[in-house]
Amino acid sequence: MGQIGARELVLLAVIVLLIFGAKRLPDIARSLGKSARILKSETAAMKAENASAAPQPAQDAEAQTPPVAKTIKAAPGDVTTARPVEEPRPAAG
Repeated sequence: MGQIGARELVLLAVIVLLIFGAKRLPDIARSLGKSARILKSETAAMKAENASAAPQPAQDAEAQTPPVAKTIKAAPGDVTTARPVEEPRPAAG
């Protein structure tokens, strides 16, 4: 027990055919293939995005400029002055 042999695989294939039917199996396989391709492309896009967001070492110290602080202008009736906003920083890691 615990070993899957040819008899078990054939029995499993027969059960799958009985449950889903022969007409729906190609559609199911096609749908799984599309899902796998989408997952693969999204994973590649996330890796590329993370690679482009990684800090690049500066070659010239003079070329580096400190980031400019952004401000949010107050809405009418909120407050009369603008306030600085802290930019979200990517998680280190």
